[in-house]
Amino acid sequence: MTILVTGGAGFIGSGFVRLLIAESADRVVNLDKLTYAGNLESLASVDANPRYRFVRGDICDHALVDALVAEERPDAIVHFAAESHVDRSILSPEPVVETNVRGTFVLLEAARRRGVARFLHVSTDEVYGSLAAPLEATEEFPLNPSSPYSASKAGSDLLARAYFTTYRLPVVITRASNNYGPYQFPEKLIPLMIANALDNQPLPVYGDGQQVRDWLYVEDHCRGILAALRKGRDGEIYNIGGNRSLPNLNVVRKVLAATGKPESLIQFVTDRPGHDRRYALSSEKLMRETGWRPAMDFETGLASTIDWYRANSAWVARVRSGEYRAYYERNYGGRAVVSYEL
Repeated sequence: MTILVTGGAGFIGSGFVRLLIAESADRVVNLDKLTYAGNLESLASVDANPRYRFVRGDICDHALVDALVAEERPDAIVHFAAESHVDRSILSPEPVVETNVRGTFVLLEAARRRGVARFLHVSTDEVYGSLAAPLEATEEFPLNPSSPYSASKAGSDLLARAYFTTYRLPVVITRASNNYGPYQFPEKLIPLMIANALDNQPLPVYGDGQQVRDWLYVEDHCRGILAALRKGRDGEIYNIGGNRSLPNLNVVRKVLAATGKPESLIQFVTDRPGHDRRYALSSEKLMRETGWRPAMDFETGLASTIDWYRANSAWVARVRSGEYRAYYERNYGGRAVVSYEL
């Protein structure tokens, strides 16, 4: 297969690209705009592989997307590209609506026009909103987003489902819980806490820290997406969870214990607006239909992630300074520019 991956330079997208190149015979085309969270260093191990191609571009660019789909004739599109940070969406909601809703529309249109055989849309458990214990969201739960980010993802989910219902475009949607693991941009909870702990800096915790999240190791997520891509049924939604729910404060304390740092580094800060209290979902449908199971337990995954950040302190420093953005110019600046024509 030829698989077009959007947002393949992001945290989860790059993990999916590395998985495909390592464990399949598929050809992978990675379309990424390289916004602040897109880091090609995460793909250095596959950059020279003849089955991998990188294209820098915006999923909102109709002409580029349509021309790329026409040229590559992908068997499948796996759509990761999104503005995914809740705090950023609160401060500036326009980019999340533009990228997450309009960008998804552009891709769906190109897939419809060019007859793509499978469109997998990667979404989030945040579309279900906050759930009281002991509820776990199934795929039939009503959508109740609380932030501009989650609302934009809910909108793009509905748009993707509409393209299946109206045009019979073979769409599959996945919704995952909180991811963690190597290469994650250090603005998310776990990498931020790890990086700050290793530097003996304060660990900021929103509110009382009792917000509950389900934690999913990134490789388990990528394998779940691949299972849905290969075995999922057209028009269906599949939840992907790690089956390990913890309050944020507990996660922070586990990071401190694993790094040998004192809990005095915890600094409680004002909670963000509309902060959902608890996310929880059931992955029973994906497990039943595809045989997928999360393989990594949280404590082992957290220890492995901390080891990776210890061993890659230079990577963290480049990300925090913004120097990582020079990777594209160093490695792609002298290459021929592809011209797309409709």
